[in-house]
Amino acid sequence: MTDAIACDVLIVGSGPAGAVFAQRAVEAGLSVVCLEQGEWVDYDKARSDKPEFELTAPRDWQYVPTKRSNPGDFPIAVEDSDIVPLYWNGVGGSSISWAANWMRNLPSDFRVRTLDGVADDWPISYADLMPHYARTEREFGVSGVAGDPMYPGQDELMPPVDLTEAGRTVAAAHNRLGWHWWPGTNAIATVPRGPFQPCQQRTACMWGCIERAKASTDRSHWPALIRGGARLVTGARVLRLELDAAGLVRGAVYADRATGAEHLARGGVTVLAGNAIGTARILLNSRGAGHDDGLANGSGLVGKRLMLHPTAAVVGLFDRPLESFRGAWGQVAYTLQFYETHPDRDFVRGSKWSLQPTGSPAQIARRWPWGEENELWGEAFHDEFARRFGRSVSWGIICEDLPDEANRVELDPGASDDTGMPGVRIHYRTGENSKRMLRFMAARAQDSLIEAGAYRTVVAPQSRESGWHILGTARMGTDPAGSVVDRTGRCHEVANLFIVDGSVWPTSAGVNPTATIAAFSSWSAAHLVAGRSSQRSAA
Repeated sequence: MTDAIACDVLIVGSGPAGAVFAQRAVEAGLSVVCLEQGEWVDYDKARSDKPEFELTAPRDWQYVPTKRSNPGDFPIAVEDSDIVPLYWNGVGGSSISWAANWMRNLPSDFRVRTLDGVADDWPISYADLMPHYARTEREFGVSGVAGDPMYPGQDELMPPVDLTEAGRTVAAAHNRLGWHWWPGTNAIATVPRGPFQPCQQRTACMWGCIERAKASTDRSHWPALIRGGARLVTGARVLRLELDAAGLVRGAVYADRATGAEHLARGGVTVLAGNAIGTARILLNSRGAGHDDGLANGSGLVGKRLMLHPTAAVVGLFDRPLESFRGAWGQVAYTLQFYETHPDRDFVRGSKWSLQPTGSPAQIARRWPWGEENELWGEAFHDEFARRFGRSVSWGIICEDLPDEANRVELDPGASDDTGMPGVRIHYRTGENSKRMLRFMAARAQDSLIEAGAYRTVVAPQSRESGWHILGTARMGTDPAGSVVDRTGRCHEVANLFIVDGSVWPTSAGVNPTATIAAFSSWSAAHLVAGRSSQRSAA
């Protein structure tokens, strides 16, 4: 094994958490190296403006890890999980395959124990993250409308994506019902700005944005960071972290996937940003004297309390054109009407709904979200297709997931990757609180669409392939006996090891998490920079 790299800040993972931390460190004059197990995306495979797009997209942009074999992937066993985690291993992380919904956590999300008597409070608040939300929203080119009363102090954003006729129809229904709605906030540009160009509303956000409108960090952050002196090493599979005699991380041992050779990347400070599965995998595999159960795992919580946001979808069919073949795939509008706990319901916490177009011809023809009872294929194909295409709209529902230590990530020594590192096994069961919440939300979404004029509504069958939001597994807290990191992301047991991805979340909230992941990474980096004179670092 050779020493290949030395730097002030060593980052593992190039998605939003890693890219934002790198940005703050470079701006402070620190040398930065990022190790990424995958590769750069080939945008020549982004074909949403070509006739063959709908045939090639599932092959070239497959976001289900159990169905693909991309460079950087590793084995993941999901037989014991109700939900399949979805992510991308490569430069940009899962911002490559996300729909770019950008939602801040609500103030109540940081105080769940205080307000509702369940789970835990966060050791930070909405107010702590406000300046970091604002800063990252500018960096990610977020579009939307400021002023939603659910979000105090939100800064001005780019103009929102087009509401479309579908959005205007449902918004009018919510006005009649007296229900909350707001134009969608998305990390999708609507005007030229910095590295971004305006969205052309192809509903192809998750299959390679050819316009450069979507803020994946391979475009929004890394090109400028590399020009500014940061080093990004691809094909670098981190196998384990190693400690020095003082109990500090001296660096990461990684395998060059092209050659199989192992190297030690040294960093004064090491930052894990590999999502709640990848980060847990590295910590659990970093066993050694004094940490037989994995690094930073004195609490026994590394890998535990996995949260995956159970989801639902409800589609409404209308007897007039709604333009729903176009739009931002993430959300043209959202509602937080049923977000907070209510005493008349048989569950605590709540859900955010995203109003989504139903998309292109092939998207219309897929089984989900239409359900078995709405089979498209057969003699009535043309009539049924005409009823759906451009005349339907969907509410996508995100359900807050309460933490449960039985839901977890474990190493799977029986299935190794191309370097010999163990894969992972996921254990996850949807909680009863979530099941009750999903039933309630689906019924209310039907009410919304019926009020909007839908002559038929379809509740989608529960999809296992819906684990877009991977949270928990290295929770944040003030007590080292019951948490892995402190309020700044620094590991209690290893003074120069930080975790800044969704691993650290004590609770899952009920909104898309990337905005808060990015803001927390910015918050963590700001603390490192401000306190670097006293920060313990490996030699």
